[in-house]
Amino acid sequence: MHIGTQLSGQALEKLGDGYLRQLAQFGIRHVCIDPPGNPHDWTRDVLSRHIDRLDAAGLILDMVQLPLSSSGVDRVASPNIVLGRDPDRHREIDSIRRIIEMLGELKVGAAKYNFNILGIPRTPSELGRGGARLSTFRHDLTADDTVPTTAGNVSAEQMWERITWFLERVVPVAESSKVRLACHPHDPLTRPGYRGMEERVLGSADGLKRFVQTVESPYHGLNFCQGTIAESLENPRDEIEPIIRWFGERGKIFNVHFRNIRGGRYSFTEEFPDAGDMDMASSFRLYQELAVDCMIMPDHVPEIDGAAPFETAFAFCYGYIVGLFQAHGWDPYGPPLRPLSE
Repeated sequence: MHIGTQLSGQALEKLGDGYLRQLAQFGIRHVCIDPPGNPHDWTRDVLSRHIDRLDAAGLILDMVQLPLSSSGVDRVASPNIVLGRDPDRHREIDSIRRIIEMLGELKVGAAKYNFNILGIPRTPSELGRGGARLSTFRHDLTADDTVPTTAGNVSAEQMWERITWFLERVVPVAESSKVRLACHPHDPLTRPGYRGMEERVLGSADGLKRFVQTVESPYHGLNFCQGTIAESLENPRDEIEPIIRWFGERGKIFNVHFRNIRGGRYSFTEEFPDAGDMDMASSFRLYQELAVDCMIMPDHVPEIDGAAPFETAFAFCYGYIVGLFQAHGWDPYGPPLRPLSE
């Protein structure tokens, strides 16, 4: 287990190589950072040059995002897979299998993805510590409950059929390529029928348990977002650790989004790791006990003031995570790809 971070290709274009060097200056080596552009357009050469770019900054590419993002169905790069539409989903699945094979050839050990129709529903942000703006969801304040997405009304069984179709076609390729596939939970769990979804089937621990057992493989698991799973619980502080243990003991945690919330099912704010309801130091000890072998990283950090709010807020979270590593006697950084120059 080692500290890591993630960045989209679009964000990388905006922030540039200076941000990559900044990550290395913090001591971070392992990252999930995408090349710019549509992943369906990636080639082996594009990925190879991207790896070299990260290497020049002292970073190791551990993971990329497949073209199944957290965006809603109208914005995701592979809509026909989540919509179950033939024949176009066959073209999309062939492209994803090609990406997985390229990752294996280039020794990139993991890829994360979402299987998401709704996107990430939120209600207006609320203020937290010092006036930081917190991403918020209050189900009682939603105004679009009865308005289906362009996917229309989707039953739970339809979602499971589409998920199973996807897994049966990509997991064998992941196994042969030795690339772990890490799926993010549905964020957040919503009430039955919300926007045409009978159930957000990957929004609860029970649904995620069914998911990882749908196709048995050591290369099929989770981008384990602690914050998202906590959003589905009545009492996250007491309920989260048995869930971490269940997935950790089965080797199904391939990446950890280490974030905290205040509240729980259908009503919460996203907080800094030290400001929410969960005992994050205790959760960290459990990941350590379970010998979770992956990156542990910030996610959905509150919006703060200042000249560089994104970079500053994430830097705070990196420091918090590094402190937990060192307090428990672990090296937070992992071995470098190559000796770094002074």
